[in-house]
Amino acid sequence: MKLHNFIAVAAAVVTAIGAATIEHDKVQPFAQPHPVTISEKVAIRFKPSLAVEGGCHPYPAVNAAGEINGGLKPSGSPSGGCEKPKLGSQIYGRAGWHNDLWAIMYAWYFPKDDPRIWSSHRHDWESIVVWIDNPDANPPVIQAIAVWGDDYSSFDVTTRYEDFVNGSSPNIRYNSEASLTDYRIDLVFLDDSAEFQDLIMWEQLTGEARLALERTDFGDTKVPFNDATFQSRLDGAWPSKLTKRSS
Repeated sequence: MKLHNFIAVAAAVVTAIGAATIEHDKVQPFAQPHPVTISEKVAIRFKPSLAVEGGCHPYPAVNAAGEINGGLKPSGSPSGGCEKPKLGSQIYGRAGWHNDLWAIMYAWYFPKDDPRIWSSHRHDWESIVVWIDNPDANPPVIQAIAVWGDDYSSFDVTTRYEDFVNGSSPNIRYNSEASLTDYRIDLVFLDDSAEFQDLIMWEQLTGEARLALERTDFGDTKVPFNDATFQSRLDGAWPSKLTKRSS
């Protein structure tokens, strides 16, 4: 094997300490487990749909063995090599109480972000937070929805979400119209092309998968729901129009 080929292979094998990577279309997604807990049932109830308008479709980021998606080099067409995951797609979730509201974060992984203008990069994580009053309520009611913004540092938060929710599922679009530099997500009216992915919650992942997501450096983008990021992202997604109740 020639030296430059060996170096390329080696770079694709390890992304971070102990986190092996495999080809982007070889990652087996987790099947959506049957919900048992209230948290799991509510997470499925409010699971968003996603319409992809250009760019990659969402892919699994990690498999049960803890092997990480190696992503794609941002070259060729924006959707080149990543239009439809042949093994299936994935949406990730994590939930918990935050400032007296129940927060459900949903996240998608994309092998590349390639708007063909600026800021193209391997790997992309996008996320939303659905804020509800109480998972034990009958029924629980959405209070606000926060969508990760195109500046990659803050959320766009709205408490006026009714036109963008179908039943109990927020309608999300992934495209580059709202940002000249990146593909991003936003709330939209119901789109017939929208699809649902199998949901796997943080606590439902294998230990190997969680550890790999904690350890892996995804470059220009971060896993929004791991231990190092989750709480700070919820702080940023908090709907400021809602008053925090004193404890």
